[in-house]
Amino acid sequence: MNIALKNIVTEATLASDEGRMKFPEVVRSLMEAGVERYHADLILSNKTYYWSDGSNVVVPCHETESPTEDFSAEGVREAVRSIQGNEINYLEFCRRIAQAGCVGYFVTMKGKRAFYYGRSMDHYVEMFPGAGTVSASEL
Repeated sequence: MNIALKNIVTEATLASDEGRMKFPEVVRSLMEAGVERYHADLILSNKTYYWSDGSNVVVPCHETESPTEDFSAEGVREAVRSIQGNEINYLEFCRRIAQAGCVGYFVTMKGKRAFYYGRSMDHYVEMFPGAGTVSASEL
């Protein structure tokens, strides 16, 4: 793994946790580093970043309270709308999706969407705002 790329994803993770970068900035940074997708594991408190050549890196992140048993797509959707509206920060977002039963999520830059899932793989998919017309330079 290229040390410079590992540093970029580590900084994006930390900056997101600390509220120094919002989702569009994180996505832009990751796209510029060539990240194809990433997975946030709310149980293990880490993010795994993947490149198209098969390389990956796991970065520790903040701890989130244990997700509830039952998944609520509506609860996840409400948390997504709140963070998109700048009403909450990323740590509060993670707390809320955990309360909605989300145990993890995938974000795909190529697919321009996030896939949130619960313990039984119930899920909610959120397209990036303007998906289909957004490029890295437009985020």
